Amino acid sequence: MGFVPALRIVLATATIALAGISAAGSGAAVRFTPLPESFCSPVFSGGAQPQVLIASDLPIRWFPFHKSTLEMQSAIKFVLAKHGYKAGRLRVGYQSCDDSSPQESQGDLTKCAGNAKAFASDASAVGVVGTWSSQCAAVEIPILNTAPNGPLVLVSPTNTKVGLTHASAGTSPGEPARYYPTGQRNFVRLLSADDAQGRADAFLADRLGERRIFLLDDGTGYGLSVAEAFTSAAHKLSVPVAGVASWDPAQAGFSGLLSRVRAAHADGVFLAGSDSPNAAKLIRAMRAALGPKGVLIASDGFSPAGLARAVGRAAEGMYVSVPGATLANLNPLGLEIARRFGPYRLGSGGPVYAAEAVEVLLAAIARSDGTRESVTRAVLATRITNGILGTFTFDHNGDSTYNPVLIFHVLHGRARLDRVVAAPPP
Repeated sequence: MGFVPALRIVLATATIALAGISAAGSGAAVRFTPLPESFCSPVFSGGAQPQVLIASDLPIRWFPFHKSTLEMQSAIKFVLAKHGYKAGRLRVGYQSCDDSSPQESQGDLTKCAGNAKAFASDASAVGVVGTWSSQCAAVEIPILNTAPNGPLVLVSPTNTKVGLTHASAGTSPGEPARYYPTGQRNFVRLLSADDAQGRADAFLADRLGERRIFLLDDGTGYGLSVAEAFTSAAHKLSVPVAGVASWDPAQAGFSGLLSRVRAAHADGVFLAGSDSPNAAKLIRAMRAALGPKGVLIASDGFSPAGLARAVGRAAEGMYVSVPGATLANLNPLGLEIARRFGPYRLGSGGPVYAAEAVEVLLAAIARSDGTRESVTRAVLATRITNGILGTFTFDHNGDSTYNPVLIFHVLHGRARLDRVVAAPPP
């Protein structure tokens, strides 16, 4: 599923010899090579001649993601300008690349593969910010992992698919090892993986005093990952799970599940899965099973605002988790980025996460010898103190050690931020 023409363009692009940086193990001068403008922007470098290149790979051209990803692109350029397009002794160039198509606005997998091959073949590229979708990242990571002169690192502001970094009940066979054919890791994420929500939601159930909670998943990889994390955390917190079952998003009625929840004498239900055309019927059935005082908790597959509108009174009092940070979590630079590139949206990444991704890359480049292998090692060893998003490192899987999860509460027909839970470790 490659994009061979993109590779030919990269090899044909004019290059500029630069002194003072050695290619890994060769001692030869690196030649700065811009990525083709057929799918990337011109090089931004603050007017100076760059020595190394970082790229972002996001769905830029097509709605509905166009506006959000342009804000992320602007935040990246803002941070680079703050640093004078320098990382330590090295001058940095930046290109914004597009992985979308009219048919696949969230990220066309053929374009994701082609872009990744272009990044890998460009010797001046030392890091990539992206991608928007986890599916695109799953295509790009193994291509970047086998890049010449060492794995090329991908720093993600938005990917939450669990299997990109570690295994769980919902991950596919061979995950995550199949993404790293060299055996070295070259991917880190800033936004919490999906299973962090499960742990945060179990913590919420404990704080709400739930005595018997019924767990429902939709049978998808996402739902199973969240459900397993909830179950494990609930056990550690001594929150009794009164029963476990699955729902089919396509089913039209939920009387059987309603009866099972009632029979289990549950005082709460946790929904680990995604919204669907019949989600409103499911929530109404669970509300009927629990009564008005029962607690309903759902993961971010359900939109808090959407629930309040679509479900009506049955959603009243419901809690929904969403990974992300609030304004109160951000440092002064983060607050400035939120003001400039807003309106700030709670949860699910965005400009401040893209900005932090660039900060991670710049700090790593500054500590490196300028080669992609050295930059990748430095990213994996990152320690950020009082950064845009807070203080964190990356664990051996590439997951951030700081995992804030926002808890929204539906009250009077509106979803309001109720609290922020720092998801406990697995």
